[in-house]
Amino acid sequence: MAENRGMLEPTAVPLHRPGRGANARGEPSVAMTLLLRLGFLAVLLALWSAAARAVPSGLLASPTEVAAAGARLVADGRLGPAVCQSLGVYLTGTAAAIVAGIALGALMGSVRMVGRTLDIYVNALAATPRVAFVPLIIVLLGLGFEAKAVIVFLGAVMPVVLNAYAGVRAADPDLVEMARATGAAQGRILRHVVLPGALPFLITGVRIGATIGLINTVVAELYTAVSGLGGLLALYGGRFQMAEYLAVVVVLSLIGVGMTECLRLIENRLLRWRGGPPA
Repeated sequence: MAENRGMLEPTAVPLHRPGRGANARGEPSVAMTLLLRLGFLAVLLALWSAAARAVPSGLLASPTEVAAAGARLVADGRLGPAVCQSLGVYLTGTAAAIVAGIALGALMGSVRMVGRTLDIYVNALAATPRVAFVPLIIVLLGLGFEAKAVIVFLGAVMPVVLNAYAGVRAADPDLVEMARATGAAQGRILRHVVLPGALPFLITGVRIGATIGLINTVVAELYTAVSGLGGLLALYGGRFQMAEYLAVVVVLSLIGVGMTECLRLIENRLLRWRGGPPA
């Protein structure tokens, strides 16, 4: 009996302790993440430099040559105006896509008849290359700012619509029923129950839409009046000035990274109530 009691006594289980450089959840700390990113960037730059030395001269500019070309573009006053033009088109089209996409996706998800009616058409439009609409947009709107913003809008809106639709449809039916039992109106349920629960879907759609919107910004500037960063890509690509060309590509990458990090901060702030780890 004594042996049995000894066998039934609970034993202490050692708790998992986060490693060095990790927080209480076992995730890398901000400093560790920054260090890892800088280390990976150093590796990429080293590989880039090695590739530039390995290929024939003029085919691939080295990182130092690209940095020097970027400094020249800034000093000549070419890069700043181009960035402003592209950002104007990009932010206008993407902002309109976010507003319209969330509104349409929420309507489709909350009104089942509307969702079933429009679902097939939304998916068909999402599968259609946006470049196919460029000639029609140019005929209707010309080559100016409006045409470029519409091209960006068409690229960015579909991921937002689809994710908003999926997020609203994934709402917890028990929470919705409880809200209805308290006498809450449909609009109040949508604002205070459905949309907060759909935030992860919405943020994902906005992230994807913002990425596609940046790509479509360059497409719009290449197909319409050649201007902005897309115009610089066409100019230097046609002249095979690879240092200047890659400097513009790096600027586009930095814009994309900046937008992604801004959306990540917004997501972490909006989803603090979930208690999960930051994205």
